[in-house]
Amino acid sequence: MSVRDTARKAGNSRVVEYGARVGYGASGVLHLLLAWLSLRLAWGSYGGEADQSGAFQALSTNPVGVAVLGVLGAGFVLLGLWNLTEAALVRGDVGRVVKHVAKGLTYGVLAWGAIQVVMGTHSSSAKQSKDLTSSLMGSVAGDVLVVVVGLVVVVIGGYHIYKGIASKYREDLVESLDRPIEVVATFGYVAKGIALMVIGALFLAAVATHDPSKASGMDGALRTLLKLPLGTFLLSLIALGLVAYAIYSFARAKYARV
Repeated sequence: MSVRDTARKAGNSRVVEYGARVGYGASGVLHLLLAWLSLRLAWGSYGGEADQSGAFQALSTNPVGVAVLGVLGAGFVLLGLWNLTEAALVRGDVGRVVKHVAKGLTYGVLAWGAIQVVMGTHSSSAKQSKDLTSSLMGSVAGDVLVVVVGLVVVVIGGYHIYKGIASKYREDLVESLDRPIEVVATFGYVAKGIALMVIGALFLAAVATHDPSKASGMDGALRTLLKLPLGTFLLSLIALGLVAYAIYSFARAKYARV
């Protein structure tokens, strides 16, 4: 059996299909948690990490939360697997292959982060980002790689904004959403896109200033927004946008084209 046949069989599996839908639901839960942490950060009642690590840690404080973490991890694994099978089935469209592979790896990283928290081997994602940037910087090739990463994240953020404004997310669904949900989806994509663009800009700033500590992922991006004029208001808007993206993710769990 060829790789393509194996991928087609896996992609048509009920387990992978329903697992992918669980994964979209898990993404919704994660974005709700990020929104909650962002609001707490905006209004000065949170001193931890406002990113996926902080979200997973917040869940791990009781047995029910740990069980939820296990479900999230499984959902991310299956959604990542579905994306990788889709990448293997694409013919003649390099862009779609890259997109599915990138998504598959991203969900794999999220799954691993959830598993690490459950196992008690969690490591700060902000620290990991800083450490990786620090290890790369110091050589021309390393600086170039960090710049490339920053530019890629900025482009991804920009695409999220475009996808929301142009309603391109409709292509991911088997049927149209109600108009209010479409408005929510647009707001969610734009807010997430802005956050991603700030993350990418921080990687570029780390190289420009020779300061790896600036590359601190989502947590650093949110704290950077908080330092701007009207930062509390801006961060609160981003938090509401993350709630909107979560609502869309729950809708996508039902209507996704899988």
